[in-house]
Amino acid sequence: MTDHLSRSLEIGDRTIDDVGDCYVIAEIGHNHQGSVETCKTMFRAAAEAGANAVKLQKRDNRSLYTRAFFDKAYNGENSFGRTYGEHREALEFDAFEYAELMAYASELGVAMFATAFDLPSVEFLEQFDMPAYKVASADVNNHPLLREVARTRRPIIFSTGGAAIEEVRRAHEVLSEETDQLCVLQCTAGYPAAWDELDLRVIDTYRRIFPSTVVGLSSHDNGIAMAVAAYVLGARVVEKHFTLDRTMRGSDHPFSLEPQGLRKMVRDLGRARLALGQGIKRVYDSERAPIEKMSKKLVAARRLEAGCVLAVEDIALRSPGNGLAPAYLDRVVGRRLKTALEPDGDLTLELVEEVTPPPSPASPARAERKRKRVRV
Repeated sequence: MTDHLSRSLEIGDRTIDDVGDCYVIAEIGHNHQGSVETCKTMFRAAAEAGANAVKLQKRDNRSLYTRAFFDKAYNGENSFGRTYGEHREALEFDAFEYAELMAYASELGVAMFATAFDLPSVEFLEQFDMPAYKVASADVNNHPLLREVARTRRPIIFSTGGAAIEEVRRAHEVLSEETDQLCVLQCTAGYPAAWDELDLRVIDTYRRIFPSTVVGLSSHDNGIAMAVAAYVLGARVVEKHFTLDRTMRGSDHPFSLEPQGLRKMVRDLGRARLALGQGIKRVYDSERAPIEKMSKKLVAARRLEAGCVLAVEDIALRSPGNGLAPAYLDRVVGRRLKTALEPDGDLTLELVEEVTPPPSPASPARAERKRKRVRV
């Protein structure tokens, strides 16, 4: 693993690196339905669930969309306006509302930042001293936007859904021209994403080709388990869409986490960091009692008399393992028992001794040579 000191990201007062906890972003998006009070409630619920950051989305809709797309009729069940443009405008917050939300997030102790979808939105967001910026998957190839965000010299998190690896490399190069405070997120831009399209091993690929960049996951799946799997693979930032209630009106709510789900995900990510350890095999005090109870020791299989030479059938392997371990079986077989043992009596190395072999008989020729030496 790359030295964690060379792979780090600073967002506010938090350092994100390989050895630390996962940085969890609750993607509010437009699930607030255009209500500042609903948004505040979501901020509070996310903070109470353990999220490190809450994130909004900012669009300058009039300049972002073509006139035809802005004016296109939008009459679906998730619509907040007669046209798509009106729908999007209904979900935007103005400068006063952003200032109010930034102050509230600060009170809660969570970072608040946003995805800038266009150049005017970068300029808009800059007035609020954002602790970081997010770039959406759809803008991996939007190099003018990447450069504008990078010139803010703020930490940048960019998603890579729908992008080929060379497009991701190039986006990373463009951003790196201005800053090294980057995080690249593996993402599949399905809403929700199919399990067999999550491609979590790309996290490892990104870690190899971007050795100085923090890697993470923007996950659009319907559960919490994939975040833990991503952490094990090396992701140190996880972004999940967040809602108060999946039945609320809006296209993102059905695959978003509710407060209980976010709380469990944060809990499990923390447990994963602890459970991974440091790659050193240790023996813990908590293991000693159960291991002694279940392991075996060498004992007498039946009554054994002093002086008997021990054979395999004289010895039994029985629990608890508070005596000589079975690994020593070869050290006692073939040795003489110094004292008698009752059935199940513990065998120890101190109770056995080497059997001295009798002297071998002398050959006739050797005996004759010995007699001749005596006569001389």
